[in-house]
Amino acid sequence: MDVDIDAVRVAMTDEGPVPVVVLAPDDDGGVLPIFIGFEEAVSIARGVEAEDIGRPLTHDLTLDLVEELGGRVTRVVVSALEDNTYIADLHIDTPRGEAEIDARPSDSLALAARTNAPIEVADDVFESGRRDPAEFDELQDIQDVAELGP
Repeated sequence: MDVDIDAVRVAMTDEGPVPVVVLAPDDDGGVLPIFIGFEEAVSIARGVEAEDIGRPLTHDLTLDLVEELGGRVTRVVVSALEDNTYIADLHIDTPRGEAEIDARPSDSLALAARTNAPIEVADDVFESGRRDPAEFDELQDIQDVAELGP
C-alpha cells in the first residue's frame, strides 16, 4: 500500500527520548510507526521540510552520489518485518537498469523525503504494525526536541 510520512515525533520513555517516523496511507485509519535513531529522525525531518543547511549530511551526500552517477531514487518499499526489525528496499533507476538495494527504512525514508519518491509498505507488514493515529498525536515533533541547525 502507498503511504506518506505523516510525522516525525519523539516519544519520551524512561530510557529517554525515542524518535518515531509515522507512516500513513491516504485511505486508512491506521498508521505504521517505525522507531528509528535520533540522527535519522532529524535527517528525515530535514528532508520533509526541504531544509538546506549548506554542507551535505550523509543522506544528502548519498543522494548526490546516486544522481552524479546517473541514478534516480524511484521508490522505497518497507517489505518485511523480521525479529521486530523492519526491512526496506530502495529502488533506483541507473544507467544499467533498475537496482534494488537492501537499506534500513530510516535511510530509505530520508532519501524518499528528499526526492518525493513514493513510499510503499507491504500489506502484511502494515497490518502487523498498524496502530491508532491518536497514539502519536500528542508526541512532540522532532523539530521541537532537536536542534536542527548545522
